[in-house]
Amino acid sequence: MTFPDRAAIETMDAQDPLGHLRDVFLLSPDEVYLDGNSLGVPTRAAQDELMRAARDEWAGQLIRSWNSAGWFDLPVELGDRIGGLIGAAAGQVVVADTTSINVYKALHAAMRLRPGRKAIIAESSSFPTDLYIAEGVVSTLPGARLRLEGVDGATIEEMLDGDVAAVLVNHVDYRTGALRDMAALTARIHAAGAVAVWDLCHSAGALPVGLDAAGADFAVGCTYKYLNGGPGSPAFIYVAQRHQGQVSQPLSGWWGHARPFAFETGYEGDTGIRRFQCGTQPILSMRALKGALQIWEGVDLHQLRAKSIALTDLFIRLVEGRCAGLGLTLETPREGARRGSQVALHHDHAWPVMQALIARGVIGDFRAPSTLRFGFTPLYLRYADVLRAVDVLEDILRSESWRDPRFAVKAAVT
Repeated sequence: MTFPDRAAIETMDAQDPLGHLRDVFLLSPDEVYLDGNSLGVPTRAAQDELMRAARDEWAGQLIRSWNSAGWFDLPVELGDRIGGLIGAAAGQVVVADTTSINVYKALHAAMRLRPGRKAIIAESSSFPTDLYIAEGVVSTLPGARLRLEGVDGATIEEMLDGDVAAVLVNHVDYRTGALRDMAALTARIHAAGAVAVWDLCHSAGALPVGLDAAGADFAVGCTYKYLNGGPGSPAFIYVAQRHQGQVSQPLSGWWGHARPFAFETGYEGDTGIRRFQCGTQPILSMRALKGALQIWEGVDLHQLRAKSIALTDLFIRLVEGRCAGLGLTLETPREGARRGSQVALHHDHAWPVMQALIARGVIGDFRAPSTLRFGFTPLYLRYADVLRAVDVLEDILRSESWRDPRFAVKAAVT
């Protein structure tokens, strides 16, 4: 098998239309960071915003900053910015709370849109928090039940029937990187009379999404992966405009009230996207996110997607060419259009192999029971980084340095 040599890869970097963006990130020159699908890299602008909010606004203006610094409107302002990245017109996205909380809101709202229907469909392979939250939702609704793709039926499409109210589905599978056809599946869900709730945690900031064009009803996502908002940065929720006048959500906190500063006894929800807020939002985290989102001004999402596919294609090609017979099996779809911006490889000893990679400065992650997972963030990764990562991976496998006992110890968090 032939593949690009170092000179060809350097040429790819020199011709990369997104290559200049790397300089705005705070990256270690000694590492290849392939874990941006778990936690993104900080930008200088994000840290500047955070410091400004803490020093000049919180310390300098105190309570006045809710108005003078625009703190109160940040959730909607940032929601519209994210909306531009996920194909949502203004007024349909708000930044608030966590992904788990927003899944809870969206599923309850979806169920209320389809009274008389009792089932939620989700993927058995979904990220666990989605399933935990879905279990919690059905536990609060008499007669409701959760049906799982891969357990109660082979595919979501086959499981759709007249009892299904909502379908909770991941745009990109967190483990394998497999990408769903949002428009096609949403159309099937609607044809069955149900509501589509999309989890965008592994696609927002990695590829064009197109919520409005696909006719999605609800969507949720985090901001600390490809959007680089920082650890624990607030999540977002999308509610299609056509639903906002009739939909309600169960967490009726004061920030979702139509008149939050009237301090009225009874709850009356805002008529727009603000209704999907709950309590006071984490302003310092939001200010870091505001800085992180600055990089997207002028980014062509089609160029982003093209580079994502090129990076992952190169990685797969190099791994399969140079690591053949060394115990790796591709778990990610081979066709670029069918995967997100990550590559998953099976290895029987995936945990110690990943620890050996990390010790050598190639930062990926492990997913039980035996998956090596590598995220490729087009904004800051170079093609040369891909080559370096494969160089190290091949050496670790051929030398079997992963058998060092220190790599066998499992930590609580990875």
